[in-house]
Amino acid sequence: MTNQEHHDVIIIGAGAAGLSAGLVLARAQANVLLIDAGNPRNGGAAEMHGFVSRDGLSPTEFLAIARNEVIGYGATVLCASVRSIEREINGCFTVTLSTGLVTSARALLIATGLTDKLPAIAGVQDRWSTLVHYCPYCHGFEVLDKAIVVIGGPVREMSIKQAGLLRKYSDRVTFVTHGIELTDSERHRLEAFGVSVVDGAISRLVGHTGEIDGVALAGGTIIACEAVFIAPPQRPNDELLRDLGCAVDPDSDFITVNQMGQTTVPGVWAAGNVVTPTAQVITAAGAGSASAIAINGWLLNKDLDDASAHVAHS
Repeated sequence: MTNQEHHDVIIIGAGAAGLSAGLVLARAQANVLLIDAGNPRNGGAAEMHGFVSRDGLSPTEFLAIARNEVIGYGATVLCASVRSIEREINGCFTVTLSTGLVTSARALLIATGLTDKLPAIAGVQDRWSTLVHYCPYCHGFEVLDKAIVVIGGPVREMSIKQAGLLRKYSDRVTFVTHGIELTDSERHRLEAFGVSVVDGAISRLVGHTGEIDGVALAGGTIIACEAVFIAPPQRPNDELLRDLGCAVDPDSDFITVNQMGQTTVPGVWAAGNVVTPTAQVITAAGAGSASAIAINGWLLNKDLDDASAHVAHS
């Protein structure tokens, strides 16, 4: 199946960054196609927070509202994944979807997010984003004064920081090292701040489906809690960007972009968690908007150049 329609911009990933970009570009009269696989990172969360005027809205409702706004300005949204992207000699891009549809665009915005690599602890996967969280700024207030366990992990600095941040919400915070070897200074600082430190590994979460009563250590000891926070390693969903030849930052291993999200490949931008793992919903949306403005300016320069060349040859 093919589709010969040529777009000004194809946006891959219709989360906060992609939809925000789609809104700006569609309002600017660009022909925009958004492609989304339908697997939002925070889709399981009941509420999202920190987005002014939308605080407490469910991620599902937020995305539905945003999609309707974008479609209302003439953009098209397709539910599919992208199989491949080819950069043509003329600088445009041919995009092949999982459905077999082939389409093209003058510019691309990749906003495919990231994947959290959750620890192999029984009960974490099915409670992720409901009772097991990552971001204290997103979910800390909702566990105010509750018993909280922070599970240490490979991202040690963030794990330790989580414990300190969550202590501001509750005086019942326990940090289980789970493989992290704390320095004497780190341990002293946490304990002096009121965080209980427990050395050991967690084998499973305790509680019926949809609930959490505690965490069980490998030796059988159970620490009671009502919420769990972890800082898992994160993998950007940037295969398409890498396949296009976009440069990668050697220190972070994330795709290199400038302040407007432009990559090192002409005509390709990236925004949101795929390039900024710490971005919240509101900052991802802002990044998408900034990229959209940059893309529209880039397209305008192309149009002006083409118009000038046409007049010169007429």
